[in-house]
Amino acid sequence: MKITVIGGGPGGLYFSILTKKARPDWEITVYERNKPDDSFGFGVVFSDETLSEFLKRDMQSYDLIRSNFAYWDDIIIARDGQSVNIAGNGFCGCSRKKLLQLLHQRCLEEGVKLHFEQNVDDLSQFSNSDIIVACDGIGSQVRTQFQEQFGTKIVMKQNRFVWCGSTKPLDAFTYFFRNTEHGLIVAHSYQYEPGMSTWIFECSNDTWEKHGFEITNEADTVSKIETIFAQELDGHSLITNKSNWRQFPHITNEKWYHKNIVLLGDAKATAHYSIGSGTKLAMDSAIGLSDAVLANPNDVQAAFKQYDKSRRNTVEMIQHAALVSLDWFENMDRNNQHPFYQFAFGCMTRSKKVTFENLKLRDESFTNKVIEEFNGNCNINNKNQSAAFSTFRLRDLQLQNRIVMSSMGQYSAKDGLVNDWHFQHYTSRAIGGLGLIMAEMTAVSETGRITLGCAGIYNENQIIEWKRITNFIHQNTQTKIGIQLGHSGRKGATKKPWEENDLDEKWELLSASAIPFNEKFTTPKEMTLSDMDLICSQFVQATKNAAEADFDMIELQAHHGFLLASFLSPLTNIRNDEFGGSIENRLKFPLRVFTEMRNVFPKEKPMSVRISATDWAEKGISEKNVIAIATAFKNAGADIINVSTGNTVANQKPQTGRMWQVPYSDTIRNTVHISTITVGNITDIDQINTIILNGKADLVALGKPLLLDANFVRNAQAYEQFQPEDIPNQYKMGISHLYPLKASERRQTEGMKKALKPKSNKK
Repeated sequence: MKITVIGGGPGGLYFSILTKKARPDWEITVYERNKPDDSFGFGVVFSDETLSEFLKRDMQSYDLIRSNFAYWDDIIIARDGQSVNIAGNGFCGCSRKKLLQLLHQRCLEEGVKLHFEQNVDDLSQFSNSDIIVACDGIGSQVRTQFQEQFGTKIVMKQNRFVWCGSTKPLDAFTYFFRNTEHGLIVAHSYQYEPGMSTWIFECSNDTWEKHGFEITNEADTVSKIETIFAQELDGHSLITNKSNWRQFPHITNEKWYHKNIVLLGDAKATAHYSIGSGTKLAMDSAIGLSDAVLANPNDVQAAFKQYDKSRRNTVEMIQHAALVSLDWFENMDRNNQHPFYQFAFGCMTRSKKVTFENLKLRDESFTNKVIEEFNGNCNINNKNQSAAFSTFRLRDLQLQNRIVMSSMGQYSAKDGLVNDWHFQHYTSRAIGGLGLIMAEMTAVSETGRITLGCAGIYNENQIIEWKRITNFIHQNTQTKIGIQLGHSGRKGATKKPWEENDLDEKWELLSASAIPFNEKFTTPKEMTLSDMDLICSQFVQATKNAAEADFDMIELQAHHGFLLASFLSPLTNIRNDEFGGSIENRLKFPLRVFTEMRNVFPKEKPMSVRISATDWAEKGISEKNVIAIATAFKNAGADIINVSTGNTVANQKPQTGRMWQVPYSDTIRNTVHISTITVGNITDIDQINTIILNGKADLVALGKPLLLDANFVRNAQAYEQFQPEDIPNQYKMGISHLYPLKASERRQTEGMKKALKPKSNKK
């Protein structure tokens, strides 16, 4: 087989080494546009895990790389002189130039042909090659030539960064944050060989412009940066090497191969440097491509398919983690408002891969500082308090912990009346120790129901049945219970989720505009002023009824495309009157409803509003709109915003995953400065603690985890060895069984995590 590799970066070289080593009879040639000693950037970073993989694949490469790496176990986070060391991280750095030289050496040892100063822009010269590996970097000429066939997408990210070096010695990978008059600037810094360290400076575009930086003016950049980071550089100067200011390109390709051409490295996919995975991504993919080619020596297309199948999911996961990490740095000015240890904790857990428990296993002294700072800010005396089990106050309502049951429709009411099913559903979870239960969406009128099984609170019998539930919870538990009041709008008059046949008789649907939810729904009536008056009066009466039923809190349903939400989104509100157009106009009716509800609900009791922070659809609600909505409800008297997303339109394309909706809560909480509840595939106590300690939300709502586990909180308390005060006397004997069991399970889990962690390669 004849293989041509275009681009002599780490990925292309490592692929060549592995493949040639396995098949010495194959002809493999590398063409690199630069000289052998050219290198842009200064150092590269690997984790212990990555080095362990190199060990398995090519001992000679591993030995060469390992002998030239600088190792460190700590990460230091510093902000304006205050700093903290976090141990147990296991990283190593190497000169990029040295890494390339070592890989050049291995290529020559195995018989790979290397050609330098060869700028390839015409592939016809390689017509006799069986495989052309395009790994010619971010600006890949090969990929650009066939971008339509590859389905290339390039998104330039917001922040500006510049890559420099210095002789300043560093004991650990260090993030130096420095506040300036124009905003925060961070230096990603690490030593990669004796006497040399990498310094990547990053800031927002706004900060970059206000400082008057210029893209290619290295002298000006160095002069300004050395002044700003004089304390951190400690008399050492910065070294430049084509150190131009750039914006990071997020590159994806729908297809990784076209005919006999296959993409590798940054030409295929980029991962932001803040998770140190660019070179790792390239070399891991080199392993995958080599394995695939060796497994299919007579079928190039089969090899490429195997390569795609084996690597795509991992690559996309790394890219997603990199984007989440990048997002934290793009919002570091907002994160900067947090106290120091919370800020440092946020930096460490930014990609979601690292959580509170991970960090506690690595360095408990650091997590103790985070908890101590959190407790001090929350006026909590118990130093061992779990963040999730700290109290939280809204007006006169004090919650015993931060865990909430989200509103989940049971679709089991008859004529809007809740029954024994609802009694069991809510009271069992209250006994289970939740801080707050949000009852299912409860209709303010008969025609405001989604299905015939939806609960209501628009007549006296419904009040009585709801009060039976609230009375039991108040008399037997310390859990508080709120109710979500809403109107189905254009999503009403439909079947229950588990039913096959739709309703024979539908009632008239109302919405901001006459747009059906989908082809199965009838077209709603565009609301008139008289409709608005009637609906508003129904919400007000339902609020009075909720107070009479002794609910501790009310939540206004203004999410998921239901009636009030239909006014907020430009996808469902195309009105031409005073209630359509600008976000201020679209807010008028929902704000009127909320304000009139707030006026009749007891002042000492809090109110929440649940909103959708994105429609997951083009031309949907914008972040600017969402900030305006949250601000308007805050000014109208809302105490907390319950942040959800989507379900506004049927053609939505949500991006789901672990804790996927938390960033929206973070944005609202720390921009509008109002308490928030977050939701979205949050499944364990570790995630809950991580979210709260990060300051991304004040309360965490769970839905599906509580459906088949009414005692989620009790199990989590035992796992944390937290001793609550609300376990009923009838159940206290169970403590002696559950707590040792969960303690044993935790020790086993932590033991496995430690055993799976690669051994440090530190010399």
